Amino acid sequence: MFYAKSPADLVQPAEAMEMSGLEFMRGIVEGRLPAPPISRVLGYRLHAVEDGRVVFRGTPTFDVTNPMGTVHGGWYGTLLDSAMACAVMTRVPKGSAYTTLEYKVNIIRPIPLGTEVDCIGISDHTGRSTGVAHGEIRGVQDDRLYATGSTTCIVMDMKTDRRTR
Repeated sequence: MFYAKSPADLVQPAEAMEMSGLEFMRGIVEGRLPAPPISRVLGYRLHAVEDGRVVFRGTPTFDVTNPMGTVHGGWYGTLLDSAMACAVMTRVPKGSAYTTLEYKVNIIRPIPLGTEVDCIGISDHTGRSTGVAHGEIRGVQDDRLYATGSTTCIVMDMKTDRRTR
């Protein structure tokens, strides 16, 4: 897996529109397409992709803690947003794109620093204009549940949607 280090490294919109969301996500996990910079910065990576389901794996470090020394809620939120939205993306057809409209996070317990976790995102529905998904963060070693989330995404047909022109 390689990470985009500049805007020039990112997949260009015209190229992305030639792939389905599932093809795009598989390209990242297989190392043919660059992973987004945020995943490198925050210490997680795309681990597995299938139709309607993705898994990101990460390990929080001291760099993602709040002033009290615990993992910042933004780390949980970013990880869940990535997994849930990308699960929707796996069901978006060629020529379409998506973006998160809203998401909710429920932190159940603190993740101890250095604990490897999986964040699983599952698409519950992906239609022509909306996608809905849920997710959870679990410990890789002990399957302990640390957080859950839900999201709604907007799905846009890039050839016809007025919002994208």
